[in-house]
Formats: sequence, structure tokens, C-alpha cells
Amino acid sequence: MFENFTPALLDLFTTSLWETVLMVGISGLAGTAVGLPLGVLLRLTDQGGVLAHAGFNRVVGGLVNAVRSTPFIILLVAIIPFTRLVTGSSIGTAAAIVPLTIAAAPFIARLVEASLREVDPGLVEAAQAMGATTGQIVWKVLLPEALPGIVGGVTIALVALTGYSAMAGAIGGGGLGDLGIRYGYQRFLPDVMLAVVLVLIAFVQVVQTAGDWLVRRLSHR
Repeated sequence: MFENFTPALLDLFTTSLWETVLMVGISGLAGTAVGLPLGVLLRLTDQGGVLAHAGFNRVVGGLVNAVRSTPFIILLVAIIPFTRLVTGSSIGTAAAIVPLTIAAAPFIARLVEASLREVDPGLVEAAQAMGATTGQIVWKVLLPEALPGIVGGVTIALVALTGYSAMAGAIGGGGLGDLGIRYGYQRFLPDVMLAVVLVLIAFVQVVQTAGDWLVRRLSHR
């Protein structure tokens, strides 16, 4: 079945897998670094939040929804000037990380916000009654209580980023998606395409399993 896998193609396959790991890993970390505080801000300023402010919440929430609702392939092309400004190029692994991060941040923000909503309001009220500041409520009540849900949300985001990274290959973003398109589709090598799909499935399974394990550990602390 895989008779087309020459040593050179196997080396390219290994390189492409590493590029996918880098794209998903770095954009996942960067997206979480932006999305986590953004999600906390959305929750704090929401109705019933510690810093409730309807107008601010609607504006920020609208911006988050606008990015989330933009199809990734369109986002990928639309921000090419910004990608060039940041990385000096619009193709390659480094360039793909920019739109992946921008796509991940609002997605993670909404997942974080949803996790924070599940925290018992009584805990927040008790902390306020004891004179806790907003920062203390966030770091000592909201985030610790919502941590399993946040980790689960980030895991979902990483799985989504894996699919997005493959899509980035359509415009030369590198990784397994690029390999599948260039060899599996354009050169009519179906076994290469099949191998790419199988490896992506295995990669997603590893990410999901690791995330589920971590959620279980955090839930039974």
C-alpha cells in the first residue's frame, strides 16, 4: 500500500509531522496566553460578574464572536499583510502560526468563560464577604475551581488547531496538510494522503487522551 514511501519521502514526512507539532503547540500556547485572560475578562464583566459592565462586555464579546465566526481559510488569507509584518513571510510554518493563534485565542476565550460560569456563585460571594480583591477572587477562587474545565477546553482547542494546521497547508503553511496536498493530491499519490490522515488521527488521539488524563487528575485533587 505504501510503496511510494521512499527514504526521502519518509524524511519529508517526519519533517512535516514536526512542523505540525510546532504549529499546534506554539499557537496553542500563544492562543491560551491571550484567550485565558480574555475569557476571565468576559466573565468578570458579564451580568452578575464581579466587574459587571454590560457595554464593555458586549463590545469585547462582539469582537470575539466576529473572529470566531470567520472561516479559518478566509482568516488565513485576510491577515496575510499582518502575517508578513510579523514573520516577514506569508508561507511556511512560522507564518501559519500567526493566523492559528488569532483563530485560537477567541475560541479559547469562550471556552474559558463557559468554564468560569460553572463555578458556584456562592464561593465568589463568600470571598467577597471576606474582603477579597478582584485579583484574589480570580486567582484563588475562579481559576482553581474552573481549572479542569479550562484544561478540557484547551484540549478541544488543540484538536481544532490540528485541523486548522492541515488547512494552512492549502496556501503553503507547511506541516502534514501541505504534504498531503502537494504529494497526495497534486501528484496523485493516494497512499501519501492516507498516511497523512492516519497520522493526524493518531496525533489528535494522543492530544485528546493526554488532555482527558489531565482533566481527571485535576478533578480528583
